[in-house]
Amino acid sequence: MENKKKVVVAYSGGLDTSYTVMYLSKEKGYEVYAACANTGGFSAEQLKKNEENAYKLGAKKYVTIDVTQEYYDKSLRYMVYGNVLRNGTYPISVSSERIFQALAIARYANEIGADAIAHGSTGAGNDQIRFDMTFLVLAPGIEIITLTRDNALSRNEEIEYLKNNGFEADFTKLKYSYNVGLWGTSICGGEILDSKQGLPESAYLKQVTKTGSEELKLTFENGELKAVNGEEFDDPIKAILKVEEIGAAYGIGRDMHVGDTIIGIKGRVGFEAAAPMLIIGAHRFLEKYTLSKWQQYWKDQVSNWYGMFLHESQYLEPVMRDIEAMLEESQRNVNGTAILELRPLSFSTVGVDSKDDLVKTKFGEYGEMQKGWTAEDAKGFIKVTSTPLRVYYNNHKDENI
Repeated sequence: MENKKKVVVAYSGGLDTSYTVMYLSKEKGYEVYAACANTGGFSAEQLKKNEENAYKLGAKKYVTIDVTQEYYDKSLRYMVYGNVLRNGTYPISVSSERIFQALAIARYANEIGADAIAHGSTGAGNDQIRFDMTFLVLAPGIEIITLTRDNALSRNEEIEYLKNNGFEADFTKLKYSYNVGLWGTSICGGEILDSKQGLPESAYLKQVTKTGSEELKLTFENGELKAVNGEEFDDPIKAILKVEEIGAAYGIGRDMHVGDTIIGIKGRVGFEAAAPMLIIGAHRFLEKYTLSKWQQYWKDQVSNWYGMFLHESQYLEPVMRDIEAMLEESQRNVNGTAILELRPLSFSTVGVDSKDDLVKTKFGEYGEMQKGWTAEDAKGFIKVTSTPLRVYYNNHKDENI
C-alpha cells in the first residue's frame, strides 16, 4: 500500500485553513496534520473546538503547539525594551505573532518528516511572506501549499465546498474580521476600507465599562514588567493580561494604523491594545528618568529598525540578535514604578518612583538652583558652546537671518 504524503497545515480554525485541511485530505489524498500554533490569542474553548473541527475535516492528527512563552521571551520583551510602535502608532500586535507561529509550524514539520506545509494566506497581505520566508529558511526542501492564494479562492467558494462535503460552520461574511492576540487585537473590514471613515464603537470587541479615573502603577526591573499596582508577578505574561484587564475597561489603546505593507501597497488596520500601549507608555516614561540622553537617542534608532525588520518578516536576519543584545543591555538601570492616570479612551503619565532616578541629583534642580557649577562656569560653558556659530557668522556677515 502506497504511503500517503504528510502535510502540516498551519490551522487556525478559520475558513481558509478549514478548507485547506478538508481539500488536501479529501481531494489530494494527503495525510493531514493540523497544527495550531498558539501565541496567546486562543482561549481553551477555542482550542478544544479547533481540535474537534480538525478531525471532522479529515485531519489524521491535531496538535496545539503553545509558543506563548517563546513569543514573550524572544519578541515581546524586546519590543517593550525598545518601546516599539510602528510609525509611532501600532504596537505590531498580531503581525509579530505570525513569525513565532511559523517557527513552531516549521519545527513540527521537520519533526514528523512532512513532505509539505500548507497555510491559508491570500496573495494580498503580509502573512504569506512571514510564513513562506520562515518555511523556506527553516524547512528547506519541504513543499509550501497555499490553496487560497494559488487558486484565488473566494470565501463563498470555500464555504460552499465545506457545506457540500458535510461540514457546517458559521463562516458567513461578517462586516469586520478580527485577529485577537496577546499583544492586541487587529480589526479589518467595514469602515477601514474607506479612508475617510473611522470605526464606530460597535466595531471594538471590548467596550468601555468604566467612568471617572484611577491610578495605575507599573513596576519594572531591568526594563521588564514585574508588578501591577503592587501585585507582583513571576510570570510577565500574567502581568500583561492584568494590565489588559484594567486598561480595556476604559477603552484605552484604540487607534488606526496606516502603513506600508511588505509587498508595497498601503495598508490600514484598526486595533485595540490596552496592555501594549500602557506598558510601553509607562516604560518609555520611566526611561526618561533613568537613561542618559544618548542611551535614549541610540536606543530609539535601533528600536525603530527592530520594529521595521520584525514587521517586514526579517526576524531571522542575524542583526536582530545584535539589536536585542543592545536593547537588553540598555535596561540595566530601568528600575522603578511608573504612575499613570487612566480615564475613558486615554491615559496620562503622572510620575515615577525609582532608585535610579537621574532627576534626583546633588548637582542642581532644573530651573531652580545650580549646585555643581558657579555662575562663571555657566557663562564660560555658554561662550565655548557658541564658538562654532560665532566663527561662522563672523566669516559670513552678509547672511541675513
